[in-house]
Amino acid sequence: MVLHMRYRTVPKTGDCLSILGFGCMRLPKKGGKIDVERATLQVRSAIDRGVNYIDTAVPYHNGESEPFLGQALAGGYREKVFLATKLPPWQVHTAEDMDRILDAQRERLRTGHIDYYLLHSLNGTNWAKMNDLGVLEFLDRAKADGRITRAGFSFHGDHATFQEIVDAYPWEFCQIQYNILDEHTQAGTEGLLYAAERGLAIIVMEPLRGGRLASSIPAPVREIYASAAVQRSPAAWALRWIWDHPEVTVVLSGMNEEAHIDENLAIADAALPHSLDPEERALIGRVKEAYRALMQVDCTGCNYCMPCPSGVNIPECFSYYNNYHMFDNKLETRVMYLGRLGGILGAEAFAGLCTSCGKCEKACPQHLPIRDLLADVSRTFEGRAMKVKVPLMKMAFSLAQRRLIR
Repeated sequence: MVLHMRYRTVPKTGDCLSILGFGCMRLPKKGGKIDVERATLQVRSAIDRGVNYIDTAVPYHNGESEPFLGQALAGGYREKVFLATKLPPWQVHTAEDMDRILDAQRERLRTGHIDYYLLHSLNGTNWAKMNDLGVLEFLDRAKADGRITRAGFSFHGDHATFQEIVDAYPWEFCQIQYNILDEHTQAGTEGLLYAAERGLAIIVMEPLRGGRLASSIPAPVREIYASAAVQRSPAAWALRWIWDHPEVTVVLSGMNEEAHIDENLAIADAALPHSLDPEERALIGRVKEAYRALMQVDCTGCNYCMPCPSGVNIPECFSYYNNYHMFDNKLETRVMYLGRLGGILGAEAFAGLCTSCGKCEKACPQHLPIRDLLADVSRTFEGRAMKVKVPLMKMAFSLAQRRLIR
């Protein structure tokens, strides 16, 4: 069967981006390092079959992803793609750091310019910091001198902050987490529509929640999928649901198995906007409810509990807690919790910061016992890990990143 890649147009620029993008955060490994030979073949094969958006970042694969990609895109492949990488706010302490980091990235990627340059993993805290350091002026300079072509940001904060950032600069694009279980968390559908109405291209990350929506499927969910008139894999259902939204420009997939690349390309071939019929959308609705029934915390991600006076990211705490109990990847979930909320990749926002003031419970439409639930989250993820492992992880991560950007 001959497959045809589909493309969607960036409203502000006219760039035609492949609806499937190659994310370089989960490349195949060999001996604890990137399997360079195999990963190179995977990336080039995807490009040969029409993928033209390649995404990486400084911390991916402990700093190995960018240099790997610089090598993999040699031999004419760089000219075939739109290359995306990100400025890490946690490594920016002065305005001069931004230029230094960008120039180091261009060197590692073996390119004179970055096509799609993002501020990495923004939330309210690091957005304020970057804004104060003059990041918008930096983006203007980098675009003017040709080091970057398009400016955007990736996001892991709340709705209000997302809208504030969208309105702060003439971005060409943004990157948000979006999937069948994250309609109302972080930017969510509200943010998706808000950005699209303002002409931003939308790049979707974590479409399968790190692969969890494609494997280790709970029995109730398997039964619903099995009842469908048209049989599809869980990955196909989840990806088709995202591509059904015309506002979505690119869906990033962290592909590291040849079979997964083949499957995703096949799914993309049929992924037109509004191509799911009402019965299929209803089936996915039942899947969402089946997952929700398995959740430990019935949090809808509405963010009425935010901001927390003590700095706890309440919806994110509950999201990781639910993932921990719903999917068979407890170690990865622990690491992600400590990295995202423990202060390694931004400000501390973990459950243990809760002072039991009760403000969140008064605002919660679901009337959840948030203070008790946060205590459960803290017991699950923190304890000795927060006291011992996080400081060590911070130190190791900071040293590694500083070494990379020098």
